[in-house]
Amino acid sequence: MKICNEDKLLAELLRLVPVSLDQPLGPGDDCAATRSPKRGQLLLLKTDCVAEGVHFLRSDDPSRVGWKALCRPLSDIAAMGGVPQQALITFFSPPDLDAGYWKKFYRGLGKAARRFGVTIAGGEMSRQPSGIAVSITLTGIVPEKQLLQRSGGRPGDQLFITGRLGGSIAGHHLDFVPRLAEGRWLAETFRPSAMMDISDGLGADLPRLARASGCGFTVNLADIPCRRGSSIDQALSDGEDYELLFSLSPKKAIGISERWADVFPKTPLTCIGSLTGSQDPPSGWPGGWDHFKEFDT
Repeated sequence: MKICNEDKLLAELLRLVPVSLDQPLGPGDDCAATRSPKRGQLLLLKTDCVAEGVHFLRSDDPSRVGWKALCRPLSDIAAMGGVPQQALITFFSPPDLDAGYWKKFYRGLGKAARRFGVTIAGGEMSRQPSGIAVSITLTGIVPEKQLLQRSGGRPGDQLFITGRLGGSIAGHHLDFVPRLAEGRWLAETFRPSAMMDISDGLGADLPRLARASGCGFTVNLADIPCRRGSSIDQALSDGEDYELLFSLSPKKAIGISERWADVFPKTPLTCIGSLTGSQDPPSGWPGGWDHFKEFDT
């Protein structure tokens, strides 16, 4: 029997394990959130991985792969409106890889850590028969009242995205900058009703945000900002954009473009549509990246 997709697989797997019902936010969002010893503050928890042949190639510069490995979970912290804290690094190394690879990898990882205020708290290493894989666990903090989730959108809320989409394989997926400053600014200034990062493509991630909010959506495809040389289809389905997707009530949306441009003049902000009451996606809406759509079980 085929695994339908990663969302359905996750739902099936979570039925088999104990899941906390009293923490502020459990599985299914960009990060989990649990209570912090500091009053009024939440602790964010995130784990992410990169695997050779899926997220990068052996021929890619190891320092760029290291940058990407840490910036992926940083993008999820950004989507919650949080500030990153500490990381645990676990890597699996095949026997045909020498220590020089990992030194270059850690230079890139260290560059990202220093830029975004992350300290490396520990980790693990192991050999494996073939292929490179890295898993990173990252913590963050966010004021409880500023925690952003996928599930707060309402019909009529306007949909916005940062930056441009599509064609990430040309290099963006190894060099992107997580939108941490933008996420914090949004949480503090406008408090979006729902927000997430775009990692699997707008075609997959917008339905996730809408579904979590109990909504449908409508999008003007002509308004989607494409990376240079990319088509609308690529902007919807390529994935690894690591931009922010969020919703705002019509009242809050008034004037955000002007205020955004004052603070982030080099990063476009685009309204692409709105959430709707109908939970059906638009006819012909494409999917994005899914790790398991070709797998059998």
